[in-house]
Amino acid sequence: MTPYIGTPVSRVDGIAKVTGAAKYAAEFNVPGMAYASVVGSTIAKGRIKRIDATEALRVEGVIDVLTHENRPRMADNDKAYKDDVAPDNGSPFRPLYDDKIMFSGQPIALVLAEDSEIARFAASLIRVEYDEEAHVTDVHRGRDKAFALKTGETPFSPPKARGSAETAFAAAKVRHQGEYYVPIEHHNPMELYASTAVWDGGGKLTVYDKTQGVQNVQRYVCGIFNMKPDDVRVMSAFMGGGFGSGLRPQYEVVLAVLAARALERSVRLVLTRQQMYTLSYRPAMIQRIELGANAGGTLDAITHDAVTVTSQYEDFYRQETGWSGLLYKCPNARYTHKLERLDLPTPGDMRAPSATTALYALESAMDELAIALKLDPVELRLRCYSDLDQNAGDVPYSSKNLRECYRQGAEAFGWDKRNPEPRSMRDGSELVGWGMATGAWEALQMPITVRITLTANGHAEVACATSDIGTGTYTIMAQVAADMLGLPLDNISIKLGDSTLPQSPVEGGSWIAASVSNGIVTTSNAIREKLLGLANKMPNSALAGASLDDVALADGKLVGKQDASHAISIADVMRHAAVDRIEEEKATTFANDGKHAHNTHSAVFAEVKVDEQLGVIRVTRIVSAVAAGRILNTKTAHSQIMGGAIWGIGVALHEETLIDHKFGRIMNANIAEYHVPVNADVHDIKVIFVDEQDTIVNPLGIKGLGEIGIVGVAAAIANAVYHATGKRVRDLPITLDKLQR
Repeated sequence: MTPYIGTPVSRVDGIAKVTGAAKYAAEFNVPGMAYASVVGSTIAKGRIKRIDATEALRVEGVIDVLTHENRPRMADNDKAYKDDVAPDNGSPFRPLYDDKIMFSGQPIALVLAEDSEIARFAASLIRVEYDEEAHVTDVHRGRDKAFALKTGETPFSPPKARGSAETAFAAAKVRHQGEYYVPIEHHNPMELYASTAVWDGGGKLTVYDKTQGVQNVQRYVCGIFNMKPDDVRVMSAFMGGGFGSGLRPQYEVVLAVLAARALERSVRLVLTRQQMYTLSYRPAMIQRIELGANAGGTLDAITHDAVTVTSQYEDFYRQETGWSGLLYKCPNARYTHKLERLDLPTPGDMRAPSATTALYALESAMDELAIALKLDPVELRLRCYSDLDQNAGDVPYSSKNLRECYRQGAEAFGWDKRNPEPRSMRDGSELVGWGMATGAWEALQMPITVRITLTANGHAEVACATSDIGTGTYTIMAQVAADMLGLPLDNISIKLGDSTLPQSPVEGGSWIAASVSNGIVTTSNAIREKLLGLANKMPNSALAGASLDDVALADGKLVGKQDASHAISIADVMRHAAVDRIEEEKATTFANDGKHAHNTHSAVFAEVKVDEQLGVIRVTRIVSAVAAGRILNTKTAHSQIMGGAIWGIGVALHEETLIDHKFGRIMNANIAEYHVPVNADVHDIKVIFVDEQDTIVNPLGIKGLGEIGIVGVAAAIANAVYHATGKRVRDLPITLDKLQR
């Protein structure tokens, strides 16, 4: 049987999605459903003086209006609101808890009605009086009040310094220093956040929620409402995009459950697109980078300082400044990171958190250094190449094929034909620019549990509470299980997205593919061991005396590895043992001995064409060469990298959340005015998977792909824009007005 791993298998859930059989959180209907609509605050900071729901309650079909004054009981301590991935420091947001306003759009009332349109209309009739307080939502205005994080305190803290960066920078032959800015960006998944809380009677609920972690949400709901785990089942079989916004439970699930408990009936709440902007986001980031090099083109000094925003009530941050320690050899380095508290919701993880923004700045600075040194940008990176993770104390990588990414990417792009002089390449009336950048991400993996049920008819059900956020988890799970169990792909069924299934972490950080696939290996080995034990009990067994290492599962049989003629079909083994099913549930953990660093890498090459008179920028070509260990599915993997590259175009040229700082309110909270790339913005994207075998990171050699595709793309485009125009724009997005200034 031909292996499924590493082949372009089409999505096993594809037909369900295109026919509408796949149901999302807002699509589960039950009799007697009530509908909810959120009323958001119109101020950014202060307190509620009075809420008048009189007019709303007069509307026919309105059932009730819940506020902090009349809601059912909720937990009164921070611990109850702490989910699995909440920041360590701070007090998590409590929806509809009290009269305090902490950000514009904060939910302050919930209208419940017999119909969704009635609920939304009645919500517009709620009148609120506030005691308004002065607010700050501008990262530049509050920058001086930012406080420094301690070095090395947590995994997300700035790495420890090496040598004396300031002294080395002052003595460097060639120096570059620059400040780079990335604005707030919002996730904008296609599917709106929604929860359908189905009242099962007796205080029990089944909650269909849009989330990247059903068990995280279940524990969260149990904590807030003091419910027993058996009384709450959370399900999310399909998700229309999350990108990190669903790692933490969002307030729609709290409000839906709150309403269902108040009414003792089923309730659905779907947020509006505008309300989606009151959830998490990529934090704004100001970075200052100094690079000092010698005449030979190697680095003597690096300093990377960052200021990122967080809310007033939680300290959210990621490791922003230490990425150079993974990529470029440098004896002297210093990293600092400050947090600035603003009157905004807490930020969150957004595709490749920290790497997308930090490597935009670092790779732009490296390009500027290459120009100062009169070196080719690829050559500079090769001269500074590090085979060790300097942040971890000079440990080697389990695998790192970044040099080959540079080589294959440059060759496919035609980099050797580049004229290094800015404004030297043209196509008619357009200036042509070529730029490149490096990408890096962590190869993470988390403890996970997988259950496999094998039946005598040669069918296997694989179950785990993990999620498929649109990336193809159903498919890769089926591929791995088919290969490990020696069964046809059609004989594998996948169950996921249900809190009652075996334990799984939230799906994010590119860790689920590696985690759940190796979890399937662990449980499949237990199935194989059980089958071998039964086979050895058969009279005149062809596998008598064989050990577990001597046999494999293939073509529906238990087969000797040395001699395939020594084989017994799974059906015969189970028939003889008089068992119709074998079920195993095993946990898988991943040891990190600290002797190796685990990362994925990429080299991104971009071509832009810029209208010389108007400044309109088109990204006409992207080549992304990726080294990410073993590729499970070349079709879905290609889509992942291509999608990341398209998002990188958005980061570079389009995306920016605009706030009216007078009111602390987002002005472009819709997908008409919050610009993202559309078909007309996307041209030729070539994806190359560089072969990279890794026998150390995990048994299957998987590293994950969800994040690496976006990293480095914005920098490659920014560097190409400079090459085309001779103008360096250091504040994203790069828009035509910035080219004209």
